[in-house]
Amino acid sequence: MLKLNAGQIEQFHQEGYLILRSLVPEPICALMQSITDAHLEAAVEPLEYEAEVGYPGAPASLAAPGGRTVRRLRGAYRRHRCFSAWAEDPSVVGAVRQLLREPVCLTLAHHNCVMTKHPDFGSATGWHRDMRYWSFTRPELICAWLALGPEDQHNGGLHFIAQSHRLQPAPEQLDEMHFLRPEVPQNAALLASAVPLSLQAGDVVLFHSGLFHAAGQNRSPSVKCSIAFAYHGASNAALDGSKSAVAGCIALPLR
Repeated sequence: MLKLNAGQIEQFHQEGYLILRSLVPEPICALMQSITDAHLEAAVEPLEYEAEVGYPGAPASLAAPGGRTVRRLRGAYRRHRCFSAWAEDPSVVGAVRQLLREPVCLTLAHHNCVMTKHPDFGSATGWHRDMRYWSFTRPELICAWLALGPEDQHNGGLHFIAQSHRLQPAPEQLDEMHFLRPEVPQNAALLASAVPLSLQAGDVVLFHSGLFHAAGQNRSPSVKCSIAFAYHGASNAALDGSKSAVAGCIALPLR
């Protein structure tokens, strides 16, 4: 089991994220990438297309040019054992457990996917917090994001606003979908403080569900792929009747 040091734990709670370099061996990343490539090629369901997300710059419909560009391969946990094995890996589960300070569960309702960012038709993602559409007793979940290849500003890598998980933005700072509105003056300093991440294959980022993050378009010639799973504390139950509760969760004991 991975043992975080006091500095790493403090960094996560202060900044809202923690990068764990070279956590996943290259052969495992290569296997995940090969399965991802095959499922993208065959359009293996369940998946989500860029046209269905409706973000600025996305194709207008499935019938439009690029309309069937895949944005997410959903249900990663049950796609192949390599994904579920990583979601249950003691290094990941142990690190999240130390940060949440209790036994953890994997939610199957949120993330649980291979995130892709395609050239040409892969749209940018605005500034948002994952907790905007998750329904739990407490907004305290952690996403574990695994890079299967290089990720940076050029190919649509993540940007974080450090410490933003502790903010309580005013309603006027957010649009109807709870994205930060870039034209609002109060948001200028926040956006100016954004930090771009630079990741390599095997790097893992743990980040708080309240952390504002975004990702640009992919200007490279290659598809960028990442694995994302979300975890919550065992005492932090999904609200009855919510989307967060429908798909259920899996309790993850330390092995």
